[in-house]
Amino acid sequence: MIEELLPQRCETAESYGDTPVGDLFPEEAAVIANAVAVRRHEFATVRACAREALGRFGIAPAPLLPGPSGEPKWPAGFVGSMTHCAGYRAAVVARTSDIVTIGVDAEPNLPLPNEGVAGHVLRPEERRQLARLKAHSPEVSWDRLFFSAKESVYKAWFPLTRLWLDFQEATVTIHPETGTFSARLLVPGPVVNGVRLPGFRGGWLARGGLLVTAVACAEAADRAPVPAGGEGASRAEPAA
Repeated sequence: MIEELLPQRCETAESYGDTPVGDLFPEEAAVIANAVAVRRHEFATVRACAREALGRFGIAPAPLLPGPSGEPKWPAGFVGSMTHCAGYRAAVVARTSDIVTIGVDAEPNLPLPNEGVAGHVLRPEERRQLARLKAHSPEVSWDRLFFSAKESVYKAWFPLTRLWLDFQEATVTIHPETGTFSARLLVPGPVVNGVRLPGFRGGWLARGGLLVTAVACAEAADRAPVPAGGEGASRAEPAA
């Protein structure tokens, strides 16, 4: 599913079930030794997905440990992103010669839990989109899709800046007819090859009870960010 949102230069792997925790490398197992069972299983499965995707580039299986802010540390010459939610885990990787950064996120197709969370995530201009979006496809939990899009943006932003990006520091416009979204940064964007990025573009899917979003940004400075769907962590844990 997630491969539909990303350029062919990316390799993806996904799972709708869990792999044994015993498949982890010892260094990885140590990271989650005191975690609850659900956390251990999602940690193990998403890393199995990442190793599968890396294997398509000829990269031998190796530990994929979290960095100091929780982001996964990828092999030299590669970028990637991981995501997991109930019933779904996925990972995406690409060569840094092709893609400068990737962000992916998956969420259940359910409304945000309460107005407090919605108020933290949604900007006024995003709220104004909701009525139009609900009229277009009432089966989609659009408030949660805004959350997912902002998570993907954050995961793409963080490796370029090593900085926090608040939900209110980017404004997202969702295009329901094309399955895409655009995110305009309200703080100075990262500089890539001498070009400051004003934002990111991405794609989304609503399928099988899930909402999936993705951002992939091309490396070349003279090209705009690649829109997910074609050529062109959580906040506490940027990518898993």
